[in-house]
Amino acid sequence: MSDESLSLSGWTPEQIARGRAWALNWAETGKLLDQIHRKELREIDGYAAIALLCGPADYTQPPRAPQPTSGLIEQQRWFMKAAGRD
Repeated sequence: MSDESLSLSGWTPEQIARGRAWALNWAETGKLLDQIHRKELREIDGYAAIALLCGPADYTQPPRAPQPTSGLIEQQRWFMKAAGRD
């Protein structure tokens, strides 16, 4: 892009006025959109958002159900085996 294409020298006064009005309109619209966005974030239900992203989940059924142990018992078995104390 040349510097001349970036200048407003070829614009009519009406075009400049419309450009300024457009820029002011978007500046105000940006503030309003930011307010809406912040309000939506404050009001969001985290559980509902996760359900929308991941689908419904039943944590009483596999694969999401808790395991009978935490894995520490299995880990200790591996350590005993590695130490030759099994």
